[in-house]
Amino acid sequence: MNAGDQVRSLELVQLVASVAALFRQQFPDARANLNPWRDDPQTRAFEDEQTLDLSFHLPGWSPRSQCRSFLVQLRLEQPPAGGSARPRLLGVTIRGLTYESERWRLASVGDWQPTGSHLPQPAVVESLQGFCRALFDLFLDSRAA
Repeated sequence: MNAGDQVRSLELVQLVASVAALFRQQFPDARANLNPWRDDPQTRAFEDEQTLDLSFHLPGWSPRSQCRSFLVQLRLEQPPAGGSARPRLLGVTIRGLTYESERWRLASVGDWQPTGSHLPQPAVVESLQGFCRALFDLFLDSRAA
């Protein structure tokens, strides 16, 4: 689900802003988009309220990343009703996209290695893995605060 549609508390706004800042530390040229999905009936049919989705667009096609855009999906576990307002981060999926299709995908399960038809360079993979580790740290720190 679009991050822009999910942020209903100041705490979640701060978390989303921190996610964007962490990504931009790794990819300074990337421009954040909190609403990567269209708002139409077909897209809403596949809406997943357990994910927080945002994308980052590069100024053009990146040969190092083998994509133009990154779709970042954070799988969240919402707290029980009446509990803390902070969600728990269960996992991260990052997709490298062009206008035509998904080129690769990296998920924070298994060996955290990208799979797909056109893989990013090893330095980019390391940056993406570092971003994922930072996300888990961010969500752990935000729960302790």
